[in-house]
Amino acid sequence: MSLDLAQRLRDALADRTPTVVTEWAARPAAVLLPLLEEGGEWHLLFTLRTNSVETHRGQVSFPGGGLEPDDADPVAAALREAHEEIGLAPGDVQVIGRMDSLMTVTQYLITPVVGILPWPYPLQPHPNEVAAVFHIPLAWLADPANLETRLREPMAGGPAVPVFTYRPYQGHILWGASARITLDLLRLAGLRPA
Repeated sequence: MSLDLAQRLRDALADRTPTVVTEWAARPAAVLLPLLEEGGEWHLLFTLRTNSVETHRGQVSFPGGGLEPDDADPVAAALREAHEEIGLAPGDVQVIGRMDSLMTVTQYLITPVVGILPWPYPLQPHPNEVAAVFHIPLAWLADPANLETRLREPMAGGPAVPVFTYRPYQGHILWGASARITLDLLRLAGLRPA
């Protein structure tokens, strides 16, 4: 005897965990948010991408990239990419945990992975991918005077989308998804309001 429609749906929905489904294919990616302590102050490490990389040329970013078939999970991907991009050995990173994933307008689903590095560290930026490596104090990043929020019209209608842009820090401008991930980290750390 077949179950009625309501019971079939009830059973099907009870046995699954709801997830997010997008209307377009998003490429899974992971980034490492490398924290370091210098002069008694916590800093967040960033890279400046070269102008010869395929995407996000000349932008400030975290070490990271797309998940590869051999990556066990986003943590493994973030550590692999950090090793390839800045010479950070995966075993030297104390992984703290994963943050919420972020869907970007460039169709990446980015999983941020927070880790602590020993500092100082002999970083070796890959010359084709990374033009510079620098770090910014968390106190500076948490100061509202250093952040500007602009609204951008969405590509497909709906409410305006906030775009976060930091004031230049030593000539580097942190904005977009990297700025949004930074703000999420600061909120988790209790350095910015929720």
